[in-house]
Amino acid sequence: MSAIRHHWPSEIRLTENGSTLTVHFETGESYNLPAEYLRVMSPSAEVQGHRPEERLTIGGKRQCRMTGIEPVGAYAVRLIFDDLHSTGIFTWDYLYELGSRHDEKWTVYESELKQKGLSRDRPGQG
Repeated sequence: MSAIRHHWPSEIRLTENGSTLTVHFETGESYNLPAEYLRVMSPSAEVQGHRPEERLTIGGKRQCRMTGIEPVGAYAVRLIFDDLHSTGIFTWDYLYELGSRHDEKWTVYESELKQKGLSRDRPGQG
């Protein structure tokens, strides 16, 4: 039986005037996660829905910024965005996944935008 590996951050910091979340993990990995990426990948029910088929593709967040970060217990943070979205709880493991799989997830997001006629610059969802 293999053990479940959890990823623990050693530092989390808003940088570049809230346009980036820098996360350093105890294992040595480090990721600079853009606010736009975190906003459109928010784990909130508002974005993800309650079932996979309910997940929304959010456009128009290219200029999005984070205005705050709040700890949630010892396992996550709540990110507060300048569009007032603040319901996503980003666990350490989810932040690690977003960092380690950024290119893959971003490619899928851009493809979904195109398929749904959405833009990174114009608000909309589909």
